[in-house]
Amino acid sequence: MDFLAIDFETADYQPDSACSIGLVRVSDGVIVHRTTRLIRPPRPNIVFTHIHGLAWEDVEDAPTFGELWPEIKSLFEGVEFLVAHNASFDQGVLAACCRAHRIPMPRLDFHCTVKLSRKLWGLRPANLPAVCRHFNIPLNHHDAGSDTEACARIMIEALKTMGEMYDAQERKNVGSGVVAVSRSESSAESGSLAAPSVPAKPKRIVLRRLRNP
Repeated sequence: MDFLAIDFETADYQPDSACSIGLVRVSDGVIVHRTTRLIRPPRPNIVFTHIHGLAWEDVEDAPTFGELWPEIKSLFEGVEFLVAHNASFDQGVLAACCRAHRIPMPRLDFHCTVKLSRKLWGLRPANLPAVCRHFNIPLNHHDAGSDTEACARIMIEALKTMGEMYDAQERKNVGSGVVAVSRSESSAESGSLAAPSVPAKPKRIVLRRLRNP
């Protein structure tokens, strides 16, 4: 299963003001690509320097989102979903930047590791530092590259947990005398959770469960 983790830092209160982006691509539970890029926002007034440490001098010579897009577009191709920590924020920034530069928004589902952390592990709070502490994931918070890799690693843990839940349900079914069927057939029929390394049908079950956490 291939997915792309994404994180934006913004310059001001407007969602089109991306000033940094982190992207981490994962294939079958392994990180295969990392990139972090500065972005020149549309306005020079950087409101959130106190959060991410970026000032106008850091980004004034960086490409705009529209200029950067041809370099990063391929990372969005061939993945099954996008994931972010507090995904509504990053999805809004991506949509606004695409709209501002007349770029078609990638037609991919967005999933949220905040929601998954609450649902799968009962974590409260489920902010990025708290979840990283739970899994001993290194984090330099509000650095787009570090935040994105942390999100990717949380998503990998979520897929492992869903795989374990699927296997536990299968063992329960066998123990209770349920007729054994293939993993693909079983998950397709019952909506069971699937491990990230299983064939296509269980992968679709995982994606469906992610849409309805």
